[in-house]
Amino acid sequence: MYTTPPLPCPPDEFHRRLYAGEILRLAGLAPLGEIVAFTRTFLEEELAPHPPTEIHHHLTLAQQVERFAALSGAYARSEEVKRLWRALFDAVGLDPEAIARDRLRLRFQPHRDAAEANLRPAGASTVAFHRDTWGTNLYAQVNWWMPVYPLAAGRTMALFPSLWSRPVRNSSADFDLGRVMARRKAGGGGAVGADDMIPHLEEEIAAELGIPVLIEPGTAIAFSSAHAHTGVGNQTGVTRISLETRTIAIADVTGGRGAPNLDGRAPWIAPGLFRRVSDGAPLHELLGMERLVPYRTAE
Repeated sequence: MYTTPPLPCPPDEFHRRLYAGEILRLAGLAPLGEIVAFTRTFLEEELAPHPPTEIHHHLTLAQQVERFAALSGAYARSEEVKRLWRALFDAVGLDPEAIARDRLRLRFQPHRDAAEANLRPAGASTVAFHRDTWGTNLYAQVNWWMPVYPLAAGRTMALFPSLWSRPVRNSSADFDLGRVMARRKAGGGGAVGADDMIPHLEEEIAAELGIPVLIEPGTAIAFSSAHAHTGVGNQTGVTRISLETRTIAIADVTGGRGAPNLDGRAPWIAPGLFRRVSDGAPLHELLGMERLVPYRTAE
């Protein structure tokens, strides 16, 4: 499923391969190991005396939602985390002046017994099947994902590369990102359910089409945000903790380059989610746009 490019990789080649549907495995880079080491230290200090991967044994569901939101917020604001991710982008071959990124996310997926499997609170649940582009309509968007602790087939995410060129029915035409963002701002991170944050799948997709991502800590994958993916329901007895973000090549947005749009129909594009890596300048201001722009203006 993966290809492993030589690193650093010329930015144009890196993005061209992603826009063609390749899933790139990134390994052997010092910043990857440094990110994992820093994150483990952060978690083990914050959650002491409990091992982070066993934290679901020690917190109620409500406590998990609150604690994970606080940890994720503190992690995203850390200047050291920002520095380490910038070093990773640089090691891959990307110019911090030329790319913008979304929030640096620390994600928890606790073990859930079968009776709890349908509980989907924000920040402590399994993310449902989606393409990230269904929500943003930004087809130069790239996902970055890595585990903090070891994965298992029942404790990871799954990609659906066979759906790269196949449209699937979804609710993106009725998805209002502006309303979701307003609700989240008004009510806090736990106020919006996980399923409300993304458009929904509206047809049956065979589960066996999903290929579990099984990479080691210190390894990452990068893939176009147009790739379909989902969280794998976790009943392994261990909390899965992973890191993710999304990037945009600024010149590709202005130049109209990116992955094909097969089935995204959301009414907005969302440059306001991204900030330039070099200085934090909002992408929408760099592009001379509002934070949310009607999709028809991008066509």
